[in-house]
Amino acid sequence: MNFKVRLQLSTLMFLQYFVWGAWYVTITTYVTTTLHFKPIEAGLIFGTFSIAAMISPFFVGLVADKFFATEKTLAVLHLLGAVILYLLSFVISFGLFYTGLLVYSMCYAPTMALSNSLSFHQMQDPGKTFPGIRVLGTIGWIAAGMTIGFMKVESSVVQLYVAAIVSAILGLYCFTLPHV
Repeated sequence: MNFKVRLQLSTLMFLQYFVWGAWYVTITTYVTTTLHFKPIEAGLIFGTFSIAAMISPFFVGLVADKFFATEKTLAVLHLLGAVILYLLSFVISFGLFYTGLLVYSMCYAPTMALSNSLSFHQMQDPGKTFPGIRVLGTIGWIAAGMTIGFMKVESSVVQLYVAAIVSAILGLYCFTLPHV
């Protein structure tokens, strides 16, 4: 694999996990402190990603594999996710927030598998190459957490703005990825 593709895939992983890390860890603080949701509601909100991770890859993966290029599917899902995260920043009721975050998670969850399959498709020996690329995802997650912590916005809607902005950047970036 040439350096350009390696850099593209590493950047994809960094941004992919930065988006998730910008809101996932601190969403409970935001909904309980700022929106005053009950602890059970916060738990349900935190669980939206788990539900989406079980359901959405079947549908999106099937559609992406058969009808659309992986990089374009990633782009659309991340751009749609950016819009949903931005719109969620205006929601203050539990029902709408839960539904919105579930819809967002249904868009985001399959992008993890799609970004992995796009990466594997570019590698001659994924067993040796993938760990060096995937580690950038972990670094992206850590960078997101540190950014949110440094900004001191754990209980603020700003975490959703950060995630939405990076998701939009990632969505546009996906159009530049190698074709699969």
